Amino acid sequence: MPDLELKIPPVLQVILFALAMWVLAKALPAVDLSIPVRSELFALLGFSGFAIAFAGLLEFGKANTTIDPRFPRESARLVVGGVYRISRNPMYLGMALALIGYGINLANGAAFLMIPVFVLYMSRFQIVPEERVMLEKFGRQYQAYTARVRRWI
Repeated sequence: MPDLELKIPPVLQVILFALAMWVLAKALPAVDLSIPVRSELFALLGFSGFAIAFAGLLEFGKANTTIDPRFPRESARLVVGGVYRISRNPMYLGMALALIGYGINLANGAAFLMIPVFVLYMSRFQIVPEERVMLEKFGRQYQAYTARVRRWI
């Protein structure tokens, strides 16, 4: 399965997973949920996810390194400050939070099944390949970073 590694831009992956969530929700209305204040939760998680992902982008910009995760070999610097002190992958964490918010908005149990699939897919086909490159490029500095900061949260 290495053919899928680093191939699909993460933003496109989020769109595809959101579409899959919507299809499941429409196809399986029998598992619709009643979620109080669902609009507010959707807004909160959507905004939080966007803010966390955007904070990650800003840190990459400050470090003057590539933001395109399909090409980790182009990374000029290891970014460990700001939101990267909390998560090694804040952009992906933000995307996952946004999908959780979207699942709440859909209010369908089947749609929520896509969240762990998204996390597993991102971990296997995006994060693990990125980590291999970071270890190769930044060696001990990256090892020390991974020892103190978790992959997601």
